[in-house]
Amino acid sequence: MPLQNQLKALAEKIGKLKEKIDTEESTKHAFVLPFINLLGYDTFDPTEVVPEFTADLGLKKGEKVDYAIFQDDQPIIIIECKNWKEKLNSHNSQLFRYFHTTKTRFALLTNGIEYRFYTDLEAANKMDEKPFLEFNITELKENTVHEIAKFHKSNFDVNKIVDNASSLKYTKEIKKLIADELQSPSHHFVKLFASEVYTGRLTEKVMGEFTELVGKAFVQTISEKVNDRLNAALSKEAVQQQEEEQEPEEISKIVTTEEELEGFRIVVAILRRKISIDRIAHRDTQSYFGILLDNNNRKPLCRLHFNGTIKYLGLINEDKSETRQALGALEDIYQFEAPLLQTVDFYENE
Repeated sequence: MPLQNQLKALAEKIGKLKEKIDTEESTKHAFVLPFINLLGYDTFDPTEVVPEFTADLGLKKGEKVDYAIFQDDQPIIIIECKNWKEKLNSHNSQLFRYFHTTKTRFALLTNGIEYRFYTDLEAANKMDEKPFLEFNITELKENTVHEIAKFHKSNFDVNKIVDNASSLKYTKEIKKLIADELQSPSHHFVKLFASEVYTGRLTEKVMGEFTELVGKAFVQTISEKVNDRLNAALSKEAVQQQEEEQEPEEISKIVTTEEELEGFRIVVAILRRKISIDRIAHRDTQSYFGILLDNNNRKPLCRLHFNGTIKYLGLINEDKSETRQALGALEDIYQFEAPLLQTVDFYENE
């Protein structure tokens, strides 16, 4: 099953179970261990996923982190878990201390619903204060799933993840700043734009006016960009639809003749003695006019070969092979009443 589907299934499980989960230990077993498992690590293998991993802190011995994931006998991710009801903001200091004592480059703080991945971008072997990857498993976006997949056992590459972590972290923080400024433009932000377009003195009154103007300008710009993209997409779709409408329809090479239809009616007149008329159907092809039982290609009753100078009736044998009989006139079909009825018996007795 693709990782995205596995994550979705876990999210649905969390939604159903969380109100019944009261303890940190239950959170670990119901939410966190399944997450580790879907990353490809065997939670039942104590050499791969180590519970209560000891991370001694200087003179303070015996300090333990909830889990450590190992690869090649080295810890690659340490994990600190909390009850799903707890907020994570007050717990990263504990993980910060553990990070310093291990050789890992990645730390994960989670309550089974929120996940925060940390590394040491700012100082070697010193966990950053802010995570480079953060998500709520019940609200995953496609690009986040792509980042989670990098931690899968089959994909795990320390250098690739660290190289990408910087971009992830700072892009996330810049996006947050932009969102905050759009919500409530700061004095510095407003001054940056006001000073570029206003030649007078930026008094308090002027800054107050520009605070509103800058906010409006950004909202309008974003709205226009969205509309431009929508219009471009709609225009492209309209062009494609127009091109499709202008394409000449493919002329069918199959022509059903009146002779074929008359031959079909003769066959129906013969077979109606044994089966209902509504069970007899026809399908015309380039090679022959087929008459079928129950409109099923696997149950041909006979075939009319009327395309050449000589007309043939194709009778279907018990092994579903075909024997052609020449016809001097359409009425000659009546001469083959017995084999036609026998073909029906083949199918009825199958």
